[in-house]
Amino acid sequence: MRKKKAEYTGKFRIRKGDEVIVISGKDQGASGKVLRCLPSKGRVIVEGVNMIKRATRPNPQKNIKGGILEREAPIAVSNVMIKDPGTGKATRIGVRVEGQERVRFARKSKSTIASGAER
Repeated sequence: MRKKKAEYTGKFRIRKGDEVIVISGKDQGASGKVLRCLPSKGRVIVEGVNMIKRATRPNPQKNIKGGILEREAPIAVSNVMIKDPGTGKATRIGVRVEGQERVRFARKSKSTIASGAER
């Protein structure tokens, strides 16, 4: 019988469309936009980061050519930090109430972080 993997139970402060910086691992220092969030696994897929090669069969219906393709693999959410809109450096995220809504803000520069939908 296969052992069940533990689910990620931490807070997921990073959202799709956020600009992030990789803080550890082989792609340390790289930055990119979050393409997808996988909250149950505690991982995110970042544009141009953690590239892997995959052998792919051709599929004419989906207009996919076969061969060895390069694509992004998921990276642990603990290895990325959001990019501060004010300074462009890595920062932690806070939540505050502005008017009637809750907004995320950069802890370093106190500037508001626009969510992926607003961009």
